[in-house]
Parts: sequence; structure tokens; C-alpha cells
Amino acid sequence: MAVIAYNEAEVELLARLMRAEAEGDGAEGMLMVGNVGVNRVLGDCLDFRDIRSLQDMVFQSPGGFEATVKGYFYQRARPEDILLARRVLAGERFSPASRALWFFMPTGDCPAQWYGQWNTGRYKSHCFFAPLVDVCPMV
Repeated sequence: MAVIAYNEAEVELLARLMRAEAEGDGAEGMLMVGNVGVNRVLGDCLDFRDIRSLQDMVFQSPGGFEATVKGYFYQRARPEDILLARRVLAGERFSPASRALWFFMPTGDCPAQWYGQWNTGRYKSHCFFAPLVDVCPMV
């Protein structure tokens, strides 16, 4: 059972986002980016109060994803990317992104906090950050 509502176009949209943001970190890195996206739809907190769909999440402005302004994002999703997107939509969680709402690629070490949110860990090139449970209990 899906953890959020979606249509087939949104599965492809999420797959494209996951690939564009984290292809260099392999399948597991892409799954973690998918976790962040799903968490933003689930969260209804902080910067994501008005995010109700994958479409809203991917194209949120301000605060959306850098990949949406790059040409690579607009290429068709590959079948393997779609399978990864379906896994996170089905509720699979991957640490350190299981509760994360943000990630970025630092030039060095991951900071303990980023814009007041706590570092939950690093996977290859990305650092992940999550709010406290009492701030965003739905994530």
C-alpha cells in the first residue's frame, strides 16, 4: 500500500528527480532522495505545510530541488528509476534519510546542523537532515 497518493505521471516525476539528484550515489542514494521527497509530502510541517502531492513537492518554489532547473531532469525516466520510485512510494525507508526533509552535497564534512535541522548522517556525497519528531510528527 502506498504511503502517499500518486498517479503514474508522478511516479515518473519522482523517478526523474531521484536520478537527477543522486544518480552518482547509485540506487541506494537515489532511494534516499526518494525518501526525502515522500517525507516532504507526508510532513505538513515547516517549509512543507502546503505540499500535498509529488507534483507540489518536486516543483516547490522557493525551497524546491536544484535539479528541476537542469536539462537532465527533463529526460524520460528509465524503467529501473521507476522501480526505485515505486519502492519509496510503497514505504521503504533508508537510513540516514528515513526521516530527512533536506539533503545537500557539501564540499567537505557534513555540518552538525543545516538551517537549524539536525544531521542524520551521510551517504556517499550527500548529507541528510531531519527535524525533531515533535516538530514534524508525520514524517
